[in-house]
Amino acid sequence: MNDIEHPVYEIDKRQVRRSFEQAVESYDQAAVLQKEVNDRLIERLDYIRMQPEVIIDIGTGTGFGLSALAGKYPESEIIGLDLSEGMLKKAHASISDKSSDVDASKIKMICADAEELPLKENSCDLIFSNLTLQWCNDLNNTFKEFSRVLKPGGLLLFTSFGPDTLIELRSSWSAVDDYQHVSGFIDMHHVGDALLNAGLADPVMDTENFTLTYPDAYKLMKDLKAVGARNAVYGRNHSLTGKQHLKAMIEEYEKYRCDGVLPATYEVVYGHAWAPDSGNQNESVNVPFNT
Repeated sequence: MNDIEHPVYEIDKRQVRRSFEQAVESYDQAAVLQKEVNDRLIERLDYIRMQPEVIIDIGTGTGFGLSALAGKYPESEIIGLDLSEGMLKKAHASISDKSSDVDASKIKMICADAEELPLKENSCDLIFSNLTLQWCNDLNNTFKEFSRVLKPGGLLLFTSFGPDTLIELRSSWSAVDDYQHVSGFIDMHHVGDALLNAGLADPVMDTENFTLTYPDAYKLMKDLKAVGARNAVYGRNHSLTGKQHLKAMIEEYEKYRCDGVLPATYEVVYGHAWAPDSGNQNESVNVPFNT
């Protein structure tokens, strides 16, 4: 279950799918943070010596991770997996564009849930997942699924959001009512425990904070909507938020204003781990975090 063991934090997958379907056309323009974190995650592969035959990008979105992976491993077969069919169609159109350098014939798309992978055991060399795990309800079972489809010696490389993400927005809403307006996010140490529980070896974890700034809270909420990051927990307010409640939250958020702008904190959790293999032929080195 996401964050705290309480049903109000459980993710409504139908709402998640709906939000991302609605964000297909607005996503790329608003996904500044997602693209930056994706680039940093790709860079970490420079320190891991492997030539994967099969790669799966879990939570591929509009496909900028797919393009980067295809550029780095041009001989690999790559699978883009996402819960949103609309996102996958957008990704397919992007990599199939005549201006793209990607060999689209080596890329397949699968519409599925990260918690229930429709893949055979020991079928992937590399699982790459950028800012998707926060949409999973059972991280222990999710990592067990990842471990199941990884070949012996295969690598899982991922990012997710930590509990300090959107702490200003969460605090501002908590001063107004008792609903869950912001999803709960899992602590780095709990993520590491889930990796070990799944039987994955040599986990390495780190965090990095990003601060985006906005002229007002309305712009922040507009950008969250544009990337499909709407509140999807079952404990959310299922009716429309009243104007007075929204106004009160906006006033609370103003307490964070500094140098004329409002900050929004994002805590990004980075991690990687290996599927056990005593005869592992892949050679890894220590990845320099926070570079």
